[in-house]
Amino acid sequence: MTTVGYARVSSTGQDLTVQLEKLAGCDKVFKEKRSGVDAGRPALNACLEYLREGDTLLVTKLDRLARSTRDLYRIISNLAERGVSFKVVDDPSVDTTSRTGKLIMGILALIAEFENDIRRERQQDGINKAKAKGVRFGPKPILTAEVVQKIKEL
Repeated sequence: MTTVGYARVSSTGQDLTVQLEKLAGCDKVFKEKRSGVDAGRPALNACLEYLREGDTLLVTKLDRLARSTRDLYRIISNLAERGVSFKVVDDPSVDTTSRTGKLIMGILALIAEFENDIRRERQQDGINKAKAKGVRFGPKPILTAEVVQKIKEL
């Protein structure tokens, strides 16, 4: 059983020191300086691939692992399927080794689903309003009115 840490800051100007100090007891720590919205985070991908059944992934704050609740729950669900536990140093209530921690993760999943439904509804409302105003969606036409006229003349 290995404790694996993951530390991330969003930009090269930020410092990982505080996170690394909190993860000092980990057997292995993956770290990177990349945006949380960047799906192609190489250190996170390597970390998730490294983890094995019985291991525990440790982060200092939830937002270090994922920017959205949906993404967070996707990662945590994948870890749970593989028998990997998850803990947050600065928020001990998020701990999938306990019943309460699992409950909190379940609540986060429901919140993520709720957020997605609301976002989808807002997006559809915006699309419907734009269509009602005559806004066209999709790629812009390749042929301009002038080119069409020239073709007709030829």
